[in-house]
Amino acid sequence: MQTFDAEAVDAALDPAMLVGALRDAFRSDVTVPLRHHHSIPLGGDRHDATLLLMPAWDESAPPRHIGIKSVTVHPDNAEHGMPSVQGVYLLLDGRTGTPVAQIDGPSLTARRTAAASALAASYLARDNARTLVVIGTGRLAPELVAAHAAVRPIERVGIWGRNARKAQRLAADIATLGLAAEVVSDLPAAVSDADILSCATTSQTPVFQGSWLPEGIHVDLVGGFRPDMREADDDAVRRATVFVDTRAGACKEAGDIAAPLAAGVLSEADIAADLVDLCRGEHPGRRDDDEITLFKSVGTAIEDLAAAELLMAKAPAS
Repeated sequence: MQTFDAEAVDAALDPAMLVGALRDAFRSDVTVPLRHHHSIPLGGDRHDATLLLMPAWDESAPPRHIGIKSVTVHPDNAEHGMPSVQGVYLLLDGRTGTPVAQIDGPSLTARRTAAASALAASYLARDNARTLVVIGTGRLAPELVAAHAAVRPIERVGIWGRNARKAQRLAADIATLGLAAEVVSDLPAAVSDADILSCATTSQTPVFQGSWLPEGIHVDLVGGFRPDMREADDDAVRRATVFVDTRAGACKEAGDIAAPLAAGVLSEADIAADLVDLCRGEHPGRRDDDEITLFKSVGTAIEDLAAAELLMAKAPAS
C-alpha cells in the first residue's frame, strides 16, 4: 500500500489538472452514500468537534476503486497551533477490497475543495475576472487563490482576516505566485471592487453583507459546513442566482442554504443548478455579465475519489 503525506499530495495535485479531473468525475456515474456527520461534545467552553465519514465508488462492475475519508474538525485547535481539520483517506481496490493507498486527509481535502470552487467559477465567474477577495486566512485560503487563478486571469488578490499578522503572511505567500496581493482593511470597499469573493471561514454569523455586492460578482462560499454556520446574509442570497455542489448536502448541512430555506428566503426550486448540472451542460451557468452568482459547497466524496485517483495516476509506485 502506498502512503502519501501532505507534501506528496501538494506536489502531485496541480490545481488545473485537478479541476479537470473533478469535471470528468461530475460527468460520470459515482455512488455517493449520504455522509456520516457527527457532532462530538468536548466539554467546557470548547466548541464541539465534528466527525465526517465520506465513502464513494464508481458505478462500474466491479468499481475501479472504493474510497472513504475519515475527517475530524476541531475548531479550537488553531488556538493551540494545530490544524482544525485532520484525517486520512483510504483508497481500496474495487475488485478485491485491498487497500492500495493511504493519503493525508487535510491536504487532499484542501486541494479538492479549492478545485471544486474553481470548477464552479469556470461556469459562474465572468471570463475576465481579475480581482479576487478572500475572507479567511486558514489552510484553504492559499489553495483557493491558486485554484481560482488556474481558471480565471486573476491579477489582484485582497486578503481580509481577523488576525492581521496571519493576513500579512498569507499576502506575502500569495505574492510568490506572481499575483499582486494585499491585506484589506476596508472590506465593504474591497468587495464592491471584486470580480470574485471567496469565503473560507467557520463563522456562525455572516462575514459580508449582500448590499456590498456589485453587479457581476461571483460569490464562492466554502467555509460553513454545519447548519449553524453562515458566511452570507439573506440579502446576498436574495440578490444572487444560487448554485451548490450537491443539493442534498447543501440543503441539509450548509447554513448559508438551509437557513434561507427555513426562513422562506429561498426555495429548493430557486437553486439553479449543482455541479452535476453544470458539468453535464444541463445548465449554462452565468447568463450575462451583470448577474450575481453565488456558489455554496459543503464537499462531496465524488471530489475526494477523483483527487485520490488522480494522485495515484500522477505518483505511481516507485
